[in-house]
Formats: sequence, C-alpha cells, structure tokens
Amino acid sequence: MEIITEKDSSYNHLESMSVKEILENINKEDKTVPDAVEKALPQIEQLALVTAAKMKEGGRLFYIGAGTSGRLGIVDASECPPTFGVPFDWVVGIIAGGDTAIRKAVEFAEDDTEQAWIDLQQFQISEKDVLVGLAASGTTPYVIGGLKKANEHCIVTGCIVCNQGSPVAAVSKYPVEVVVGAEFLSGSTRMKSGTAQKLVLNMLSTSVMIQLGRVKGNKMVDMQLTNHKLFKRGVRIVMMETGLDEQAASVLLEQHGGVRKAIDSVLLSS
Repeated sequence: MEIITEKDSSYNHLESMSVKEILENINKEDKTVPDAVEKALPQIEQLALVTAAKMKEGGRLFYIGAGTSGRLGIVDASECPPTFGVPFDWVVGIIAGGDTAIRKAVEFAEDDTEQAWIDLQQFQISEKDVLVGLAASGTTPYVIGGLKKANEHCIVTGCIVCNQGSPVAAVSKYPVEVVVGAEFLSGSTRMKSGTAQKLVLNMLSTSVMIQLGRVKGNKMVDMQLTNHKLFKRGVRIVMMETGLDEQAASVLLEQHGGVRKAIDSVLLSS
C-alpha cells in the first residue's frame, strides 16, 4: 500500500521560510482537512450508528492507539463524563505504553501486537462493546493486534486512519479513512492527520451521545458541575430552558445538583 502520510512534503527548505510563511503554509494545509473529513462522512455515520446501538444495549466504547493517536483517544474519552454526565467507564481511551506514554514516548510500545488485547482485558471488554483503533498510518502493530483479537471475540471494530487500504482498516468492520495527504513537515502526523482524527472523534462521540439522549435541544443538560465556570453555564441553561431569572435558576440548580433535574422539576410542576 502507498503510505500517503509518509510522503514528502509539498514544501521544502522550511528553515529558510519566514515565520509568517511557515504559519501561512501550515494554515493552507490545515484548511484541506475538513474537506477530507467530509468525504468520510458515510463511514463515520455507520460507525456512529453501530456504536450508539451497542451502547444503548449496555455496551461501552473503547479507543486504542499509540503516540498522538492514542493521546487523542484519551482526550476524547476523558471529556465525555464532564460533557455528557456519563460514567467514566462508558468511553475508555487506551494508549500503547500505558499512562506513562500520555506525557512521554515509550519506545517500541506500538510494535507489540499482543499488548493491546492484554490492556483491554483490564476492562473486561466483551461482545457488548465497540473497539475503535486509532492510527494515522493505519499500520500500527499494537492497534492491528487489538482489532484482530476483538474480531475473534465477536466485538464490533472500527478505526480512524489517514491512509486508504491500510492493514488497520482491513481488520476493522467499520473503517473510517480520512486521507489528508502529505504533511507540511514530512511524516509529522500530529499535524493534519491528528487534526483529522480529532475532528472525527468529536463527531463520533458527540453524535453517539446525542443518540443516547444526553443532549436536550442544543444544551449539555447532563454536564457535570465541577467548577464555577460550569456551574454558571448550568445556570444559564436552566434560565434559557425555564424562563427563570438568574437567582432562581441558581437556587434550583444548587437544590437539584444537575441541569436536567433542575429543568425537569420546573417543567413537571408547570
């Protein structure tokens, strides 16, 4: 297969560019990413539909990846509980090399074809769940091994990759292939490829949570009130949904401890 993510950049002599030229050219390349994502929307839709269906039946969503891809999965997973009020183990991100690899690269961790399945066993992954492999190149052994084992255990598998016809996509039942082309800095997949994966992850988790009823209108009614900023946001949502003034909404939110419960208490009593 042709590994487009490793192709030589269309730009050369980067060190001779002015900072302005570097930034303009990076921005020029970044603008192409949403178009590449758009082409993959049918694939993203299929993965989002099957994921929501499995989660409605009690399943969970797992991400596995290495390096930037693994970190992006962890970011998306960690943001689901505060945003949608779901339990911390509904969406799980796992990175090759373990938590140490979140901050510091762990040498050769991504080359182990057996470790992903070992890591997943800590969470008792089963056929109820969905496993999504994240790999910009689509060739990461850690991800391939995990997806293969999941298939053997009748677990729904998907992936988000940035090359067509990759080994990762080949072992995924629901592959998402976002081909963004060569990077500005040759082979630096933390750039356009990472941006593409982040966009798809945003789409996947948000669309799934909406299907699970974790959004009302366009509001995060199940959000966790874990700091003053979020409490104030909760107050504003209650105000908009009920017509109460700020003081009344604040009191109600304090009383019920959650945006949805506060709104429902007003709507049910009216």
